[in-house]
Amino acid sequence: MSVVEFQLIINKIRPYTDYIYLHVLGEPLLHPQLDEMLTLANAANLYVNITTNGALIERKKEILMRHSVRQINISLHDAEENIALQNIDRYFETIFNYADEAASKTYINLRLWNSGEDKSLEFNKICIDKIANKFNLSVEDLKMYDTNNGIKLADHVFLQHAPRFDWPDGETSRNQENKNCYALRDHIAILCDGTVVPCCLDADGNINLGNIFTEDFQEIILSDRALKIRTGFQNNKITEEFCKSCGFIIQ
Repeated sequence: MSVVEFQLIINKIRPYTDYIYLHVLGEPLLHPQLDEMLTLANAANLYVNITTNGALIERKKEILMRHSVRQINISLHDAEENIALQNIDRYFETIFNYADEAASKTYINLRLWNSGEDKSLEFNKICIDKIANKFNLSVEDLKMYDTNNGIKLADHVFLQHAPRFDWPDGETSRNQENKNCYALRDHIAILCDGTVVPCCLDADGNINLGNIFTEDFQEIILSDRALKIRTGFQNNKITEEFCKSCGFIIQ
């Protein structure tokens, strides 16, 4: 997505929201014009939220610190597959260094969204030990009790536990007809080509509601299809086949 396209999106969504989340499966810190995009979001007085795997946090720290970022979610569980074990100490060092500097103005959520996975027990133990040591807490303090608000580690710094869920693929059959969901209730997602989809898990645009670059945003979110999806979820009903393959569950 170009900076010009990003500005167009801001102009169209600004009457409807105060918040923008920079993520839809991809890694936002990879964008070569992240600095300019954050400048535009701040100029529009949008509350910026970022979800990242944290691998580039040190390289992009100066940019992040230069702008107003309301919240940054760091997906620690991603490191289990993408950070070599010999680099894990350095990985946590960079994340903790950022947290020390940014927490005065940014909420920081350290996410372990792989609870209940036997294969993740060893990795999670490493994470919990490092977090406990950093914040002078016991391992017992960091056990999962509250899955909604997270565990407070320090001012503006939290640890969030959650079970791993399966992303929708449009193929997996869950024999599911009833479901509640956040889609179109409190958020939509806009892909890099302008495609508007009901939620941030539809990264491939399977439920294409329209294109924000060429269509009126209000018409998109008030279209018959969008309203049917939203009303369906309000009544705990799935109206799209694609949603039946989604493993996300509201806790």
